[in-house]
Amino acid sequence: MTTITLDLPDEVAEQLKIDPQQLSALIREAITARTAKHTPDATASKTEIPVYQELVDFLTSSPSTEQIIAFKISAEAQERLNDLLYKNREEVLTQNERTELETYLHLSQLITRLKARARNGQPFIS
Repeated sequence: MTTITLDLPDEVAEQLKIDPQQLSALIREAITARTAKHTPDATASKTEIPVYQELVDFLTSSPSTEQIIAFKISAEAQERLNDLLYKNREEVLTQNERTELETYLHLSQLITRLKARARNGQPFIS
């Protein structure tokens, strides 16, 4: 096992009143999270995110204007989005979770624009 000695300002040391047994695990988690962010495999493909496939399936079904205006993601996808938003407020998301949340936000913007075009009678592709 490698020993690391840290010099910390007193105010930082006061904030780190952690059991020494837990400190080792905390450092290991931080290093694992940091290296995972820089690993190419850590980023999920958008096609692996269920809501992405859900929207692709919907759009490739040639939906009517009314169906586009009424479109909502599934209850499962909405629950997952709510979980990601809650976790994002309360703690740090993993890179995969951040990618998934960004995909939800991007797709939300896309469907909002499609609905606006449908309501205004504009073509969906211009």
